[in-house]
Amino acid sequence: MSTEIRIRPASDTDRPHWLQLWQRYCDFYKVTLPSRVVDATWRRIVDPKEPVGSLVATGNNEAFLGFCNYVLHPNTWSDQTVCYLEDLFVSSDARRLGVGTKLINELTALGRREKWFRIYWITNSDNQEGRAAYSRLAQQTEHVRYEIAL
Repeated sequence: MSTEIRIRPASDTDRPHWLQLWQRYCDFYKVTLPSRVVDATWRRIVDPKEPVGSLVATGNNEAFLGFCNYVLHPNTWSDQTVCYLEDLFVSSDARRLGVGTKLINELTALGRREKWFRIYWITNSDNQEGRAAYSRLAQQTEHVRYEIAL
């Protein structure tokens, strides 16, 4: 039996399903976030006045397969909005079904409709499976990321 994959914006009623996947995403990265941060993230996602959004992937029986959380922001190289794809997660039982590709493709379509300048993201250098998919969808740049923890 094949899985029909549907991509749509997250809605208020999606919180329990999103939260379940979010926890698995955090577990994957071995991070524990305070509940106030998780709550704030969700509030931002569903508040149309916030620059944070999320697309969710559902399958048969509306089962949640994955999500991509993104942040829109201005930039200094264009007068158009830029989109940072901050979090992308596909449930382990839905991997290799094209869910991540469909999420990125739908985000790209949204960006074209909204006339964004670009979409960008980062990933761990050892994320070979993800990077193989990303290389089919986007151009890898030579940028190196630096951080200052505050």
